[in-house]
Amino acid sequence: MLKKTTYLLIALFTVGLLFHSCTSELKDTLPEKEQQGLISFEQIKSSVEDALRSGTTFNWQNQEANMIYSAAMHSDSFISVGYTISPDFDIVTKIHTIDLQDKEWVDSRILIEKLILESEKSAYPQAINIRDLQPFGAVKDVPQIIVKINNLETVERLKNHPNVRFVEPLGFNISDVVNFERSNSGCSGNPNYGINSADYTTLTPGIKYPWNFGHHNIEEAWGSCNKGDNTKVCIIDTGASFSQDNLGSNFNSGDSYGRTVEKYSTKYSGSWWWKTLDSPDDPCGHGTSMAGNASAPRSNDGNSVGVAYQSNLMSIRAVEDVIISTSNERNGVRDALILAGGTSSVKVISMSIGTPIYSSTVADGVFYAYNNQKLIFGAAGTSLSWTSWYPVIFPANMTQVRAVTGVKNTTSLSKCTTCHQGPEVDFVIVMERASDDDRTSLSLARYSNQPKYVGGSSTATATTAGIATMVWAENPSASRTTVLNVLKNATSLYPSRHSDLGWGTIDALQAVNGL
Repeated sequence: MLKKTTYLLIALFTVGLLFHSCTSELKDTLPEKEQQGLISFEQIKSSVEDALRSGTTFNWQNQEANMIYSAAMHSDSFISVGYTISPDFDIVTKIHTIDLQDKEWVDSRILIEKLILESEKSAYPQAINIRDLQPFGAVKDVPQIIVKINNLETVERLKNHPNVRFVEPLGFNISDVVNFERSNSGCSGNPNYGINSADYTTLTPGIKYPWNFGHHNIEEAWGSCNKGDNTKVCIIDTGASFSQDNLGSNFNSGDSYGRTVEKYSTKYSGSWWWKTLDSPDDPCGHGTSMAGNASAPRSNDGNSVGVAYQSNLMSIRAVEDVIISTSNERNGVRDALILAGGTSSVKVISMSIGTPIYSSTVADGVFYAYNNQKLIFGAAGTSLSWTSWYPVIFPANMTQVRAVTGVKNTTSLSKCTTCHQGPEVDFVIVMERASDDDRTSLSLARYSNQPKYVGGSSTATATTAGIATMVWAENPSASRTTVLNVLKNATSLYPSRHSDLGWGTIDALQAVNGL
């Protein structure tokens, strides 16, 4: 087994892996721009490091225009611009109510687009219009403009405009310049043929029940609830493998029946005008495993079972791996949140993905989904052992997202070897043996009926989403607040709260009986 290859790898030295991924992004050469006072990549990297050392997430809204411009030039030259109709408009709570075709919003967008064109026209010998600068086309559901820029003046004017909410470099990513051993960003979709027999129990009609589920009384909860029936959980991740029949033709099998699985993609690959929408298929394996944690069928093929094995599933491929780090991925995650947020049948959203850099582009999607009453869970972060002190990552550190991390099977709460922790954490899941950090939970591989080990805050998040789906299924008309309070009341520490590990572990039996 490749050690920790399924962990959510969010760390300063690993956020730049996608510089080397097969997802090509348009890159500019920099010699002339560097002569124009461009802030160096190393200086920008140092600013991000300083933020992390202080325990905070780096946010572009706190940066000067030249920092934003320089970061854009060091990546693909794309910026994301959030606009509004008034500085007083409450975008956080009202974004889901906006009709971008209303005259006020159209006029505001056109005003900003004209500003961009005026600032950018000097870079082009021929006449251009705004569509010539928009590789993703017009953003349809939230007030954002994605454009390619060349001039610092564009960023300066945008930052000073009263109708501009944010300006950020869309594709900037920290490069891994230190020769440390790295994971492969959570992508290891192959089955593990050396699973210890003590790490599962075989239950009827032939499924493997992961050892860590017992710490949360999940089997006992199944005897008292309908296992997620008529409730839909959405997994925003790397997709769902077309080669894993337990997320396909076998999704309704054994004791799992009468349910639906939907597979979508909001992620594009390629550069500039040659961008194409990716297939919902999972080339990584991480999304397949997370979908398995939450909802894999109670089948008869010897594979591992999910928590809410009678629930419906929506899988959205929004990222290449677990790091949200490119223009394609930030657009993809935003659009996935809007898709899930606008789907009335979706109750719970699980995101075992993230980044230490705050993205207002993605945050708009979080606001949209949250305001549509979705219960959103996000992974607190998982890194290598010497960088797991990093703070809870974005978007799990947003107030609209319930942060989850993993702990060991010890008497007192102790985070998993490489898991992040912090005051934003709400829930924890036992997913790692104290005696062997390679023996974690089990879930679906990209193919085969042989499950694989999965760990870190990733599997903790998807498992929690499965428990929440079971709870909500007991009363589909219940409010999000009610479901969240039931989960809190079923934790090991509530009403007390750990400074870094939230309310503790969830007792699924107590939770399903509490609604």
